[in-house]
Amino acid sequence: MSNSPHWSSASAPCRFEWQPSRWLIAAVCLLTILAAVSLLASDLPANAAWPLVVVVLGYGAWLAYRESRRRPREVLIRDAGTVVEIDGERVEGFQMDWRGVLAFARWRDGGGRAHRLVWWPDTLSAASRRELRLAAPVETSPRDPASMAP
Repeated sequence: MSNSPHWSSASAPCRFEWQPSRWLIAAVCLLTILAAVSLLASDLPANAAWPLVVVVLGYGAWLAYRESRRRPREVLIRDAGTVVEIDGERVEGFQMDWRGVLAFARWRDGGGRAHRLVWWPDTLSAASRRELRLAAPVETSPRDPASMAP
């Protein structure tokens, strides 16, 4: 008879909330202002530069507004990453990619439409980022073929 404790093979569900990043919105605003200044500093004639400045400022403001109005999303990862629900709906083909502290999620809904979320450092703490990395499904890629003949 074994004295070792029984460990459950099932992992606890992990719930993460996504919300728009203030850092991203600030970056869009900063890039918009820099784009307008660069148009004015260029060799464009003033009668061509100013209308473009107005267009750039309007488009940048619209992008920042659109990003700030995105609704928060709730991501639930269960059964060691095999079941993923977003806003209560099960999704297929959920993938996580990591670029330093940025976490990128991709999936397709039932109609085949692609969706993406990005967790920035201001929206996901280091502890939550680690938990997400451990809970996310692991993508197994096929081995690379041999580069030389046997």
